[in-house]
Order: sequence, then C-alpha cells, then structure tokens
Amino acid sequence: MDLENILYEKADGVATITFNRPKALNALNTPVMTDVRTAMQDAEADESIRVVVITGAGGKAFCAGADIPELQLKSPIEARNWSLWLQMITRENEAMQTPIIAKINGFCLGGGLEVAMSCDFRIASDKSMFGQPEINLGVIPGAGGTQRLTRLVGKTKSLEINMLGQGALFNATEAARLNLINYVVPEDELDAKVDEFIKKIKGLSAATVGITKLAVNKGIEMDLDRAMFYEAECFGTAAATEDFKEGTSAFLEKRKPDFKGK
Repeated sequence: MDLENILYEKADGVATITFNRPKALNALNTPVMTDVRTAMQDAEADESIRVVVITGAGGKAFCAGADIPELQLKSPIEARNWSLWLQMITRENEAMQTPIIAKINGFCLGGGLEVAMSCDFRIASDKSMFGQPEINLGVIPGAGGTQRLTRLVGKTKSLEINMLGQGALFNATEAARLNLINYVVPEDELDAKVDEFIKKIKGLSAATVGITKLAVNKGIEMDLDRAMFYEAECFGTAAATEDFKEGTSAFLEKRKPDFKGK
C-alpha cells in the first residue's frame, strides 16, 4: 500500500496510523487525509485488526490543524466542499465497527482535534494542548468542531472554545475535566496507558464491541424513543452472536470466555 503522507503499521491486531509531517506539526492537507481514509478502510476490512490507533510523529504534535497554505488557496465553494469531505471522513470513523484510539502527544488543535473527536477514545500526555483556533484565521471549524465539541462538552464551553480560539486553548488536565478525553498521563507513560487500553479491548468480543460502538454513535443522534428501540435491535443482534453463547456459558462455568468475534 503506497501511503506517502502517513505511517501505517499493522501488528498484533492493532493498526497504527501516524500523521507524518512533523516539521509542519502534522498539519492536515488533502493528501494526508486521503491516506488516512485509505488506511482506515483497510483496517476496517481486515478481520485481524481489533483496534486502530491514530497518533502524530515527532513528539510535538498529534496534529496542529489544517495546512494553512492549502486552505488559503481555496475558493468559497472549494472550502465548502473540502469541509464536507472532511466531515465524511470523520463520520466514517464513527461508523466503523473497529474501535479507534486517538493517542495524543502534543498539540491537538483545529482539524487535529476534530479528527480526535471522531475517535472513540482519546488518551493524552500531560504535555498536550487543545483548542479550536480557526476563528483567529477568520474562519470556523469545518470538520465537526462546532458540533461534536458541543455534544462532548456542552454549549457554553463549546462557544468559549470556538469563539475565543487561541484565547481559549487548554491543557490535558482541563480536557479530562471537560470529559473531552478519557485519560491524561505523564508523557513517558502514554505508550503504556494506550497498550493497557488495547489489551482490555482485545479481551472482549470484537463483534459486541462493534455493536456497542454503533449503538452509542447512532443512538445519540436519535430522539430517546427511537434510540431505545435501536438499542433493543442491537441487543438482539448481539444475542445472535456465537460470542454471546460463549460469554454466558463461560460465566456460568466460571471460566474465562474464548471469544471468536462472531
């Protein structure tokens, strides 16, 4: 697979995607996101992959946002279409059954934060910084920053972060307090924390993990009655799996389940 703008590795059931523009603080441009989408699709199609991890090269940034030189050249119509394209990619992340962990190791700003918010879990080092500084460029977030952030931290804080931009950047401790990330750990413990999280996921049924992800991600977009019905549909789907039979049998027999992901 020819991916020039990211690093992509598959090992031990984990697909790792690394933004690989460290000199540009891993800024997003069209070639980068094209490669990310290709890698995500490959990981989702590979039944051996249990978890996707996305991170940034260089140690200074997960991703510091959009590539400004590319963005500046876009006409209004091109900017709108690019926004829709980025939104499609992040929506595809949410629709994947494979869980995605954002391993955040530095600046996580603008489009970088938007990508991270489309992941299922966010684990950050204590050196990380967060924000949506697009307004300082005279534009707004275009890949879900005004929408996902509001759903995650609430309207009041989302307005502050989006409207004040660089004046409202915040550290990983604050991100955890806002429930924007799952965990904040010392920089030298980030790898171990992500590995611990991966181990927990790999010990579960891949089928049921995927069903759970869809139940949450789709259900949150519905009214409560429809969402509860959808949960029941997902419950029935899970009950039809071989892993349901194995899990309940293992519980009754007081042994560790041997899930097959089916």
